[in-house]
Amino acid sequence: MLYKNQYRIDSIRLKNFDYSSPGAYFFTTVVKNRECLFGNITKGKMFLNAMGKEVETTWRDLPNHNANVALDEFIIMPNHVHGIIVILDDVEILVDVNDNIDINKNVNFNNDDNIDENDNENENENENVETGSEPVSTGTTAGTGTTAAEMGMGTRKMKKQGLPEIIRQFKTFSARRINAIRGLSGIPVWQSGYYEHIIRNEVSLLRIRQYIRENPLKWKNDGEYFD
Repeated sequence: MLYKNQYRIDSIRLKNFDYSSPGAYFFTTVVKNRECLFGNITKGKMFLNAMGKEVETTWRDLPNHNANVALDEFIIMPNHVHGIIVILDDVEILVDVNDNIDINKNVNFNNDDNIDENDNENENENENVETGSEPVSTGTTAGTGTTAAEMGMGTRKMKKQGLPEIIRQFKTFSARRINAIRGLSGIPVWQSGYYEHIIRNEVSLLRIRQYIRENPLKWKNDGEYFD
């Protein structure tokens, strides 16, 4: 596995690190009591139930609420999710008459191939995290080369969010949707906190993407496996 088999509940986020820094972040969040809510794995393939599909919908919807977010690899497992969130820099939001959003973005990478060095379990999602190298970038710049005026569009500012706020939003919105299906209200769906790793170079990015894709194949050997 690319990270410790056991989540370190007693650890904290890196002090003084700015989790709104542009780059890629790998995260894992687990269902409360490791209950398998989101579907089943058969022959190495994950089959989502209604609650799992609501988690997927919430994930795909994140960029609509966060101007500085792009989504990378993601997998929903029976009782946890793994994903890569890319926080963007130099974001300009162009809004047309239909309120469609186009994002011109730029992100930067640094070097470090140590997957485990900065793994953290985040119990306090408001706490800042250690100054160090910045996270890896996807190295891409998106844009049409056409000005906003030429497209008949105006600009609109949206608040830039850091990783803790984005994860909290994902967990809160998905929990509401899941509880609506269960006919419940205010019942915790996720464990408190989440695991995160700052991705510092392209080698690490590719390895983590592969790990996420292959997760269903290794379900019975997963530290979160619960039958």
